[in-house]
Amino acid sequence: MSDSAASAVADPPADTASGAVVAAASQKADAKPKRQPRHHVILWNDDDHSYQYVVSMLKQLFGHPLERGYTLAKEIDEKGRAVVLTTTKEHAELKRDQIHAFGADRLVARSKGSMSASIEPEA
Repeated sequence: MSDSAASAVADPPADTASGAVVAAASQKADAKPKRQPRHHVILWNDDDHSYQYVVSMLKQLFGHPLERGYTLAKEIDEKGRAVVLTTTKEHAELKRDQIHAFGADRLVARSKGSMSASIEPEA
């Protein structure tokens, strides 16, 4: 094979198609990735769990410091619910399931299971 034939195969043609590829790559780099919709994890009040249980659960599952856990426990007690985390839907579902699996409060005799939790889209 001659040198001119080899270079003709190796070099891309200088046409507008290569410019279109560069423009498409430039547009892709400028586009921001879409944010996933965020969801709240809601913890619901009941009379079958102590403040100590709620504070301990929030520390273990969410990493909330004791002061934040107590503030949330008080809000749940007074308002009937509290947002304990806002995150992606998949992560919110995981955290809701972890709350449901946390178990009964050993300090309250009538406690038969975990607290109730739900998720809802962020407004």
